[in-house]
Amino acid sequence: MQKSISQFLASFPSETECLRYLEKVRWNGIVISPFSPNSKVYYCKDGKFKCRDSGKYFNAKTGTMFHHSRISLQKWFTAIWMMSIEKHAITSVDMAKELQITQKSAWYMMQRIRDYFNLKKTPVSRKKKMVETETIGEISNADKLNMVEWLKMLKQ
Repeated sequence: MQKSISQFLASFPSETECLRYLEKVRWNGIVISPFSPNSKVYYCKDGKFKCRDSGKYFNAKTGTMFHHSRISLQKWFTAIWMMSIEKHAITSVDMAKELQITQKSAWYMMQRIRDYFNLKKTPVSRKKKMVETETIGEISNADKLNMVEWLKMLKQ
């Protein structure tokens, strides 16, 4: 696993590369429509697919925590990576600075990641002087393994 953010970002240099990776993780070469699992799927341009039965367009983000997000997949993947390697709680303020997004967007991302991976929030020590609403709490080792499992297919 990469030790720095720059090494991590080198694995996913573009949004297209991130989308291809997500397709591989989600479908492993056999695209399935989220609208009709037994429907024939047509490949369209720009990484989109069309479900024959419903007539709806979709991509690998449809129905995932990334759906309807204007935040790039590269930033999403980096946020997941950051949450999985941190030894202690990371604040939304710290994540916002690292990803160059607003604190509100970072908080939103962290909430969606926690919900998706069913992460449990544990109390953070008051000695750390972190603002309670900005921290996600420390993530248990088992929960980190859950995220690392998802990330294990990252390019070395």
